[in-house]
Amino acid sequence: MSDTHDHGHAPHAAIEEAGVDLNFLLLEMAVRELLVEKGVFSAQDVTREIEDMDARVPMAGQRLVARFWTDAAFRAEALRDGKAAAESMGVDLSVAPQLAILENTSHLHHVVVCTLCSCYPRAVLGLLPAWYKSADYRSRVVQEPRAVLAEFGLKLPASVEVRVVDSTAEMRYLVVPVRPAGTEGLSAEQLAELVTRDSMIGVALAKTP
Repeated sequence: MSDTHDHGHAPHAAIEEAGVDLNFLLLEMAVRELLVEKGVFSAQDVTREIEDMDARVPMAGQRLVARFWTDAAFRAEALRDGKAAAESMGVDLSVAPQLAILENTSHLHHVVVCTLCSCYPRAVLGLLPAWYKSADYRSRVVQEPRAVLAEFGLKLPASVEVRVVDSTAEMRYLVVPVRPAGTEGLSAEQLAELVTRDSMIGVALAKTP
């Protein structure tokens, strides 16, 4: 696909402003209130869960990527079984779906979407961005991935294959971005700082030192 596709849509900012689908939000509120009324859990339980989710950051995913870049044995394990690899680093995925690790290279670039709703590996990436849930992103990134990536500021050479991966209730994905050049002497902590949430979704590259 061409990097210069005239799609006639608003830029990335418009995608981010789209936010959550109102119908989905109203349905979620109704179901939550019904479960509280039935005594399945309390309003305090909901508050605690929301506070816990708000406190999450992509640190677990950042550490995983840094180790992937520096530990050949861990890289092989992560590509074979992403969930087991993450759990070996102390990430609690006991009640989470399977996790697949996708490695970006100089010839292949993965980008993740959930076309049906907003399936997302919260345990390793923290809170999902508003644009990930928007109908605009969910539909367009499948049809014109290069145009959408360009709106995020990522213009890939035509020689790089762009592969869109659809997250599901049974399988979540974490993208390992290409390791930036000139980072051979950096520590694992310094490497982790180069990894962003967006680079682990596939709409950006890792930062350069």
